[in-house]
Amino acid sequence: MAGGLVGLLDDVAALAKLAAASVDDVGVAAAKASAKAAGVVIDDAAVTPAYVQGLAAERELPIIKRIATGSLKSKLIFILPVVLLLSTYAPDVINIILMFGGAFLCYEGAHKIIHYLQGHEDKDHGAPAAMQGPEAEEKTIQGAIRTDFILSAEIMVISSKALLEDNSAGETGIVQQGFTLAAIAILITVVVYGAVALIVKMDDIGLAMAQRDDEASQKTGAALVAAMPIVLKWLTIIGTAAMLWVGGHIILAGTHGSPINWDGIYGPVHDFEGWLAGSPFLGGLFGWLGNTVASAILGFIVGAIIYFAITAIKGKDDAHGAHGEEAHAH
Repeated sequence: MAGGLVGLLDDVAALAKLAAASVDDVGVAAAKASAKAAGVVIDDAAVTPAYVQGLAAERELPIIKRIATGSLKSKLIFILPVVLLLSTYAPDVINIILMFGGAFLCYEGAHKIIHYLQGHEDKDHGAPAAMQGPEAEEKTIQGAIRTDFILSAEIMVISSKALLEDNSAGETGIVQQGFTLAAIAILITVVVYGAVALIVKMDDIGLAMAQRDDEASQKTGAALVAAMPIVLKWLTIIGTAAMLWVGGHIILAGTHGSPINWDGIYGPVHDFEGWLAGSPFLGGLFGWLGNTVASAILGFIVGAIIYFAITAIKGKDDAHGAHGEEAHAH
């Protein structure tokens, strides 16, 4: 009996070690895959604060909580199962979906830059948040969740592709991949919306500090309040740059990968990156910067093409509608 008990304990210990190793593998894989989705994560964190601008201060955190909950549900209930099935049974489709998502990011980034250069104010996100009342609040939340869904899908697809690349030997099963993607979904949601909550409440923290008795707190609080508009502006700039960089890199890598397998763009950029990386001083950094700049330029070109194509189509539709109304009036 004692021998059987010892054997059972040995088996339990072995299973515990295996489980611990699996959890460790999931954590490492989640961290590596999340790093590859960093650009989209930055954009997600940069976009979301605009949705709560103009709303009552006491409603900011509850709204962020609802958006974060909606984001997590989207990732775990809708996006994760689809991405997991595609990565297992149709991995080439992942690359195609990724390229469409990359093109969308390029369009969003180019759209912001072109509108800025044309002197137009970007009202895509700010206008709904400036309204007050339950209906406006609900519209704000639903609009934020819809935007987050697109970015979340892109994050999960990028993470899945990173897992596929790391799992080229087929050592990781579908269950572990599922747990890894779930860990990524939870980690990124907590990081993004924790950062968003901190950003949107920073001015309130500054005001509270400015009302204290000691001079140091007052100066720090005043500086925080004054800095917030600048921080939000730079978040928009960083988010736009991240969209072009990530979107361009996705398209660049996608043309090189299956099922396209075309090196017309990827080859010269890869050679340029390698040439820069050969520098004896900070070669790795220069190589990364070269690839990043090339990806951002490609992203802007692709995004601008899509933007002007959509603008031309809309212009034709508007002209056609105007002619139709004119004919109807006659």
